[in-house]
Amino acid sequence: MTRLSQSVERATALLHSADLATDAAVRELLEITTPRRDMDLADLSPDEQAAMIAERCQQLQPGAEALARRITEAAQARRPFVAKLGIDPTGHEVHLGHAVPMQLLSRFQRMGHQVVLIVGDVTAKIGDPSGRSDERPPLTDEDIERNVATYQEQVGPFFDFSRARFRFNGDWLRAVTLPRLIEIAAHIPVSMSLQREDFRTRLEAGQGLSLGELLYSVAMALDSVEINCDIELGGIDQFLNMQMCRKVMEICGQAPELVAATSLIEGTDGTGAKMSKSRGNYVPLTAAPGEIFGKIMSVPDRLVEPYLRALSEWRDSEITVAVGRVGAGSVHPMDLKKVLAGEVTAAIHGVEAAMKAWEEFVARFSKRAFAEVDDLPEVADPELTVTDVVKELGFAKSNGDVRRVAQQNGLRLVVESANGQSQLTLSADDIRTSLAGLVAERVSDQAGELFLKVGRKLARIPARS
Repeated sequence: MTRLSQSVERATALLHSADLATDAAVRELLEITTPRRDMDLADLSPDEQAAMIAERCQQLQPGAEALARRITEAAQARRPFVAKLGIDPTGHEVHLGHAVPMQLLSRFQRMGHQVVLIVGDVTAKIGDPSGRSDERPPLTDEDIERNVATYQEQVGPFFDFSRARFRFNGDWLRAVTLPRLIEIAAHIPVSMSLQREDFRTRLEAGQGLSLGELLYSVAMALDSVEINCDIELGGIDQFLNMQMCRKVMEICGQAPELVAATSLIEGTDGTGAKMSKSRGNYVPLTAAPGEIFGKIMSVPDRLVEPYLRALSEWRDSEITVAVGRVGAGSVHPMDLKKVLAGEVTAAIHGVEAAMKAWEEFVARFSKRAFAEVDDLPEVADPELTVTDVVKELGFAKSNGDVRRVAQQNGLRLVVESANGQSQLTLSADDIRTSLAGLVAERVSDQAGELFLKVGRKLARIPARS
């Protein structure tokens, strides 16, 4: 029995029977699954390795059988099996969506294969056009150097950079001659690039499309040629770029690489849009444990299963058991979401930090023991109107946001004592009144600590004089 199968057996037994609402069960589960992120997978057979990769791909081309065969052929030839991931360092803040292909790349690394990270110091200056509605601004060398350093630091919990090979594609792309580029491009039909929906949309709208953007995927393909890549990883939005890599490798007389494309995870707002900084629906990898836990808890229940597939080291069989218990009613959807939040938080900050975040969340939203939470913001000036207090706390951006929360019965005064809690729902008319005035009028006869609850967010109200 492999190390991984032993871990899966233990976790599956727990998932079948444990009360996932208890901290003991959650801790035990995290202590089984979190170490998998560093687990040596070299004892898996080529077929087992291929299956483990395939179950986390939206597209694996040509397929799992071809992957297992390629791994076997590399071993028989006594050469390294090369897995590639390209990084265009176009931003300094990294979120969970960026970690998805890194986690898959980590599996290849732990299987004993050679992992090569291609830093696109040249292609980043062109700018990956995937999914863009306009042209990207060019980056400077200083931008690239800063963003690469930040990327490594932030994605470190999902991938061991010390065991990977780093290559900068400028080392070979700057040496490509114009005749060589024309020779390759002559074998590539323009229609191959124009299959891209984003290009067609921009052209139909009369927007710009530069020749440099058309050449981006060709330049990226030369990276695969340089390292004689066996498999390339990336998000599904990179699928057509990776198809170009296969084409160019074939033109250059090499066996075309395999392509492993991961799903793009949906953002936390539940609108169906992918996680992105521009939409504000992302979870930054630099966030504190409580913030990561809380952001994961804010996602719709329907995203729990795809998030587990994308962001955890659970096997499909384990996910099936857990989701099945939710369907059968023996596990509450909220409890499984807490386990997911614990998994993600533990990946970045460790099990102890994840359990503290879990306990604080339970104290804040489940047990309603708000006084036990030690990091609550405090209302600075209760004499302000409720609207102004909420905006001062950063819980809403506008008067309209505050009104909507009130109309949805999400705005409440909470009094907590040794005997429990009482909650008073504030109406849309109340938001124009001073918070201190409402406290004096509505809850002056109740002893205990005071809190203002705005949706899922909470603030402490200073003790009454």
